[in-house]
Amino acid sequence: VRTLCLAALLGALGAGGTELTLELPDSAQRCFHQELESGIKFTLDYQVISGGHYDVDCYVEDPNGKTIYQETKKQYDSFSHRTEVKGVYTFCFSNEFSTFSHKIVYFDFQVGDEPPILPDMNNRVTALTQMESACVTIHEMLNAVIDSQTHYRLREAQDRSRAEELNGRVSYWSVGETLILFMVSIGQVMLLKSFFTEKRPSSSGAGT
Repeated sequence: VRTLCLAALLGALGAGGTELTLELPDSAQRCFHQELESGIKFTLDYQVISGGHYDVDCYVEDPNGKTIYQETKKQYDSFSHRTEVKGVYTFCFSNEFSTFSHKIVYFDFQVGDEPPILPDMNNRVTALTQMESACVTIHEMLNAVIDSQTHYRLREAQDRSRAEELNGRVSYWSVGETLILFMVSIGQVMLLKSFFTEKRPSSSGAGT
């Protein structure tokens, strides 16, 4: 029974999906295409990890070119939709509004409904056994752990990017302060030297 429970959990966790982290240059746009059947549910989650104000434009189009989702300058968002027509669906990330900063974007594209953990679970009329209830609970906890790991991994990458950016600013500021102090020190030395420099009067050669 334990083997069957573990196999069911692994099968449920192996649902179709794609995770990707991409670099989005300034004034650029990246698009992805996925062919889907009619009546299929898909979910798009995305988050900007680094770059600029951590925002990006995103839109999704169906095979007929109709925009079914569009957001501008979002740091993160989630979009779910059940397809109405069969064909190639397109989702794009755009950084065209930025002229000098590139972005790093993470997205998770999940296709299809999550399969039931146990066979004929949706059609059962009897209560779940203790082992089956334990399998469902473990599956839900594993999903929560996966979501938490993804969330903390993205937060860690975002915080690391901000720390590196702050470290660069501090380094440039320190170099600038050092140059200013060096110039001020040279100016003070030259000024003090001018105070203690004796000016000898010129001697005239007139004789009596």
